[in-house]
Amino acid sequence: MRVLVISDIHANLTALESVLSDAGEFDAVWCLGDIVGYGPDPNECIERIRQLPNLTCVVGNHDAAVLELIETEAFNHEAKKVIYWTQSALTDASFRFLRQLPPRVIIDQITLVHGSPRQPIWEYLLDSQTAGENFQYFETDFCLVGHTHLPSIFFLAEGESQPTASLISAGQSFQLIPRTILNPGSVGQPRDRDARASYAIFDTSTMRWENHRISYDIQSVQERMRMAGLPHRHIQRLAGGW
Repeated sequence: MRVLVISDIHANLTALESVLSDAGEFDAVWCLGDIVGYGPDPNECIERIRQLPNLTCVVGNHDAAVLELIETEAFNHEAKKVIYWTQSALTDASFRFLRQLPPRVIIDQITLVHGSPRQPIWEYLLDSQTAGENFQYFETDFCLVGHTHLPSIFFLAEGESQPTASLISAGQSFQLIPRTILNPGSVGQPRDRDARASYAIFDTSTMRWENHRISYDIQSVQERMRMAGLPHRHIQRLAGGW
């Protein structure tokens, strides 16, 4: 099965459409959360995601904040401003879709969460030590995460206490070995200094993971953000991938 793995779309419909066009044929979609937040197209992104074939989706921290499932005090001032704007912009249908998203899904030997297996909504896996602590919180061969906006891999070899960690470059592919944590990067707001939308293709029959990047019309997204009155810093960072 050829699976499109996406995360952190962040209400950026232009980036999402570019990813869907670039990905080619796929049998299923696994979305690792944060459909909304930061960007100008929350309803449009939710509607597009809902249309995708064999969709499995978990809730992200921005999704949860919009639903008032977590406190917004944990967010910085600009992120909070967008959460409140998103709450005012969402349709009833969009709210209903977000409310039914679970924090964790297990598909065969693969765990799907947004943040980490230990704290599915909020924890960032940014270093080997934190990732290493999280291997005891999932029993499947693989765990897929988002949240950091960084395409990355953590592999824990048998008998080792700390995993090897690395960022994944555009075009890299891996033959996966249990036990591994993988992050496809962010569709709508990459933070690895590469502004292109990031996603992965996971072939579950061959256990091969491929990272992909695709350019999109960033200026058009920035213009929609300006028209919506969204924070200037969020507008700027799209072009720099930070």
